[in-house]
Amino acid sequence: MAKTALHVDHVARVEGHGNIHVVIEDGRVKTCEMNVTEPARLFESMVRGRVFDDVPYVASRVCGICSSSHVITSLKAIESIFGVQVSDRTNALRELLAYGSYLQNHATHLFVFAAPDFLGMGSVFPLAEIDRGLYDKALALKALGNELCTEVGGRSVHPITAVVGGFTHEPPRETFLALADKLDEAVAFAVSAVDLFKSFEVPDIRMSGDFLAMQADGRYPVCDSDEALFVRSGKRFDAADVENVIEEYEMSHSGALFARCRDTQDAYMTGALARVNASWSNLCHTAKVAAAKVGLRPPERNPYMNNVAQAVELVDVLEHCARLCRELAAGEGNLSASSAPVPYQVRAGVGVGFTEAPRGALFHRLELDEEGRVVTASILTPTAQNLASMEADMRAVVEKLVDEGCSADAIRLEVEKLVRAYDPCFSCSVH
Repeated sequence: MAKTALHVDHVARVEGHGNIHVVIEDGRVKTCEMNVTEPARLFESMVRGRVFDDVPYVASRVCGICSSSHVITSLKAIESIFGVQVSDRTNALRELLAYGSYLQNHATHLFVFAAPDFLGMGSVFPLAEIDRGLYDKALALKALGNELCTEVGGRSVHPITAVVGGFTHEPPRETFLALADKLDEAVAFAVSAVDLFKSFEVPDIRMSGDFLAMQADGRYPVCDSDEALFVRSGKRFDAADVENVIEEYEMSHSGALFARCRDTQDAYMTGALARVNASWSNLCHTAKVAAAKVGLRPPERNPYMNNVAQAVELVDVLEHCARLCRELAAGEGNLSASSAPVPYQVRAGVGVGFTEAPRGALFHRLELDEEGRVVTASILTPTAQNLASMEADMRAVVEKLVDEGCSADAIRLEVEKLVRAYDPCFSCSVH
């Protein structure tokens, strides 16, 4: 019996700690596991008994990169309980805050984590010697995301200005205009990144599961819709029903729960590729052209293309946020209202917040008592939702490469590339 065991202990260039375990016997894949080795972090227990307005600040610590998304998601859950309707200006500022984390995450993931795989490097540091211009522009894009989060949220991570019902502070007009100019200047580099990542060769596979993304008519939503869409099946649901639609389950080899669609028991992928598949027609013009040029159109089912989808989103974020900054500076029409917190009445209830974090769909479910203290809390993170799909795609890659007679080293590298293409945050997956 011919047996090959492939182990990758502590997968490099991802957030958190995870191992890959693959066993091949007589040309057949016997075992294919993504071992999440992170311990429980107990954020849901940590907020229990706390007053509601503590929750966003605690929840933001789930993730340094996605802290803005966790804050906004918690706020939406609280506001749904209190019946709060925020102004369009508040929604616009929240969108800028969320998109700041997209710039932070996508620039880091693409150029620091993913690119070395395709350039034959063990890390990003040789890139600084080979192509200093590319290296500097990539870091500048990350820095621009930091600046956007700082100006809108008060800090580059763990924002403090976003509160229930609005913002305690917002940038002056001059800052919005300066940000718009900087965002515009970065578009050309982001467009070149789309071409760069499409030029990298990847295995031709098709994921068997579905995609999950936020949905809204006429726009590319990230934090102002409560409708979720399973792209392939066409099933739509309100975020408030998430526990009836998505179920989490235990796997003996994982410290994180896995997730699947409750009705079909199918795995699914969430993230940039899911969003592009769901809302391709609503991308900004330059992003849509860049995507079309490299052949990224729905339905795209190769999970490696998540890298290209993130690059397309960088273009979209820059163009969209530049326009939004100028509209906020002008303060006309529906953006003329104040972003100051609106009045609200504390009351008991259950609410679900839903946003698109950089890595994908993020749900917070909160139950509050009459005093506004947390009775129960539940967080469903993108990586936890992606684990089942990631494992299925790992198996598909290994089976394909085994059939092609590839070496163990080649198989190991392609599996690592796939895991990194999913842009996992294993620390967040155990929340």
